[in-house]
Amino acid sequence: MESLTALAARLGQCLQAAHAQISTAESCTGGGIAEAITRIAGSSAWFEAGYITYSNAQKTAQLGVSAELFERVGAVSQEVVEAMVRGAQQHSGARFAVAVSGVAGPGGGSPEKPVGTVWLAWGDADQLYSQRCQFAGDRSEVRRQTVERALQGALRLTAGEKPWQG
Repeated sequence: MESLTALAARLGQCLQAAHAQISTAESCTGGGIAEAITRIAGSSAWFEAGYITYSNAQKTAQLGVSAELFERVGAVSQEVVEAMVRGAQQHSGARFAVAVSGVAGPGGGSPEKPVGTVWLAWGDADQLYSQRCQFAGDRSEVRRQTVERALQGALRLTAGEKPWQG
């Protein structure tokens, strides 16, 4: 397993080569993706903004996610993370964005969305990709796996691949 710092450094190299920037829109990770990225010296050249939108109200206020969407599909959904990506891109001006929303636990799960359920989305201009993951472990482990998966997907996307290939 590659460390989060190594993944973030590789992502930075790809973004610099593309003369592009990335933004993050995070819920269950609470800023963990942005923190991993900004560990890298010089990341201000390729990291534009990080939105920590833990509540639905802030997903609407900061990213423009429709309040109706939460009532229809819930915060932990493909539609919401895709809207978060588009909001992050629009508000930051970054070419690339990654968004996450999930149930990190220990509570909050349901039969349809048990603890460890996380939706991730990645965007590049007109391209939009999303993936549902089911991570195992406690809250800390679910969050770490989410950050890792988000960085892996962003790295693949900046390399011109689909985020879930590998």
